[in-house]
Amino acid sequence: MILVSGGVGVMGARLVKDLAAAGHRVRALTLPGDPYVGRLAGVDAEIVFGDITRPETLTQAFEGVTTVFHLAGVILSNDPTIFRRVNTEGTRNMVEAARNAGAGHFVFVSSTSAIDPISEYAHSKAAAEEIVRASGMAWTIVRPTLVYEREGGLEFLGFLQSLLKYPVVPFVGKGLALKNPVHVDDMGRGLLAIAGNPKSHGKTYNFTGGEEIAIRDLARLMLRHQGVTKPFIHIPLPICRAAAFVMERVMKNPPLTGYAITRIEQNASPDSSEARRDLGYAPIGVTEGMELSFPLGKIRG
Repeated sequence: MILVSGGVGVMGARLVKDLAAAGHRVRALTLPGDPYVGRLAGVDAEIVFGDITRPETLTQAFEGVTTVFHLAGVILSNDPTIFRRVNTEGTRNMVEAARNAGAGHFVFVSSTSAIDPISEYAHSKAAAEEIVRASGMAWTIVRPTLVYEREGGLEFLGFLQSLLKYPVVPFVGKGLALKNPVHVDDMGRGLLAIAGNPKSHGKTYNFTGGEEIAIRDLARLMLRHQGVTKPFIHIPLPICRAAAFVMERVMKNPPLTGYAITRIEQNASPDSSEARRDLGYAPIGVTEGMELSFPLGKIRG
C-alpha cells in the first residue's frame, strides 16, 4: 500500500492516478471536507481524511502502508509560523507515523528553495528534509521547481493572476533570476519512477523542466499564452523591499511581501542530471509545456 499525502491536490491527484494505473494499491490522504476529492472520481484508490499537524488523526491512514509519498504542505501564507507548523512539524508527524507503521520508504516532496534557504518557507522545507534524512527509513527527497499545468499549481496560478491584474505589469527588479518550470506530467512521471526503485534510496533529486528561462521572459511567455501583451515597469529592488516592509505592517493581505520578493529573485534551475540518470527523467521545456497547457491556437480561435 502506497500512501500519498496531499492526495487530491493537482500534483497529488495526478500521482494517485498514475500509481493506480501502474497497478499499485494506493491511498490518498487529505483534510476533512476537502472540496477537491472529486479529482479522484473513478480512480481505484482509497481516500482517507486526516491532518498532518494532528498526529492523532493519522492512524487509519497508515494501516498497512509500505511506502509514503509526502506531498502535503503550505507554499503561500501571510503567517510565517504556518510554514514551520505544517511543512516542518507536519513532516515530523508523517515520518513518525510511517516509522510506527513499519513503512520501508519515505518520499518527501520538498522544494528547490531548500538548496539555499533565505525565506521562512525555504527554512521550513530544509528543516523537514533533515527530519526525513534522520528517519531511519529508506528515503528519497524530490525538489521540484515551479510546477505548472492548466489548473495549477498554486504558485504558478498566483504568479499568473498577478501578471493579469493590472494594465501595466509592475515587475520586481530586473527579472533576471533563472527559473526552470516543470510540467505536472513530467513531475508525475518522475515520482512514479521512484516507487519501488531502490536506486532512489538515500538520494535527493532536483525535478526541473527542460528549459532555463529568466523570470521576466517567463512572465511574457505566460501572458502570451493568455492572448495578452502588456508593458512592464521594472521597479528597483530597494523600492520593492521598502514597500513590502510597510505593506506587511499595515495591511492584512499585502499585495507585495518580502517572501514574494525572495521567490522572484531567487534562481531556481538546479542540476537534474541525477534524476535523469536514475529515473529516466526527461522533462519538456516550458515553451513546449505552455503550448501544451495553454494552446495559442485556441486563443486565436
